[in-house]
Amino acid sequence: MADAVKEDGAGASRPVPVVLAGARGHGRWHLRNIRRLGEQGLVTLAGVCDVSPLDEEELAGHSGVAQSDDLARLVEHTAAEVVVICTPIHTHAELGLIAARTGAHLLLEKPPTPSSAAFEQLAGGLAAAGTVCQVGFQSLGSHALGRIAELIGAGAIGTVSGIGAAGAWVRDESYWRRAAWGGNRRLDGRDVVDGVLTNPLAHAVATSLRIEGAERAEDIAAVDLELYRANDIAADDTSCARITTTAGGQVVAAVTLCAERPGEPYVVVHGDAGRITFWYKADRLLLERAGEQPQVSEHGRTDLLANLVAHLREGVPLLVPLARTGAFTRVVEAVRTAPDPLALPPDVWRSEPGDSGPRRVIPGIDGLTARGAAELALYSELAVDWARYPRGRLRGADPGPA
Repeated sequence: MADAVKEDGAGASRPVPVVLAGARGHGRWHLRNIRRLGEQGLVTLAGVCDVSPLDEEELAGHSGVAQSDDLARLVEHTAAEVVVICTPIHTHAELGLIAARTGAHLLLEKPPTPSSAAFEQLAGGLAAAGTVCQVGFQSLGSHALGRIAELIGAGAIGTVSGIGAAGAWVRDESYWRRAAWGGNRRLDGRDVVDGVLTNPLAHAVATSLRIEGAERAEDIAAVDLELYRANDIAADDTSCARITTTAGGQVVAAVTLCAERPGEPYVVVHGDAGRITFWYKADRLLLERAGEQPQVSEHGRTDLLANLVAHLREGVPLLVPLARTGAFTRVVEAVRTAPDPLALPPDVWRSEPGDSGPRRVIPGIDGLTARGAAELALYSELAVDWARYPRGRLRGADPGPA
């Protein structure tokens, strides 16, 4: 099957049949989105693949939907052109390859894979099948990214010195029990890497890398990491990373799921004549320059499934093709191969009531994430007593097919 299939006449207006693999949890968002795009005539939900069938209430708004726990048979039965994969991280590559072998194209939830090896395997399988993959970093569909590029290119903030990202989110302890793979680095011998940098706040990292222009595996020179955990899990819930690019750029991300108060994550582009702050969930920009009034602008966003349909029907370029997430996957690989997260002692965190049970809070962490992004500093560089992690570092890049 060709990378992009252009159709005209009746074919151009025919809704694209879609199979959704993993319809519960975050998959419910995809169900709603497919229904929304269906109302626009872009797609139709042809099938749902899950370990147990959805009932009528769960399928609200969809009718005539085939269901099976066998993805290959379901795709063949429904003649689906696109498979949306919203399943556990460690199943992404396997299911992606199954879908590709049927000739279907992919919208694959982030992170695309839990390792560089799995990334290369998936990329190779897609190339062999002649199918394409869009990765579900929804923030990379924001029109604000084009505006940021324009501002940087016009010298609005001078020479860029680095990009910082901050994310302070709240998660109850029950969040880590949402599934058997939740909060794990490995499960039954398989890589999972369900940590704060690689899953819940992965958009902060991926968006920063897109702005920096470091998207492919070969664009990454080194990754310095500090991984911590307040919760009783194997993965990290409070972490920071310094990513150095082969072009000499620098991205620093400071993130946590143990915030005192939930906040909107953001990316800040530092220049010697100003800075740009991007709240990527809200598609909002703030331009600040010395001696001038701050400028706020709101921007639209292109839905990634709609973009994939436009790619298949009209040849429109994909916004987040798999190859352009190679740099992010290098960060995932660094986390995967780093020393285990440092368990923070009880005197560093406290327990508070959450929405669905207790949650663990690290006092002062909200300010530390902000300082990390503002100063392009790791936690250990901010004079924090508990930040004494034996840093992991991944040097060099493994280009592979990315």
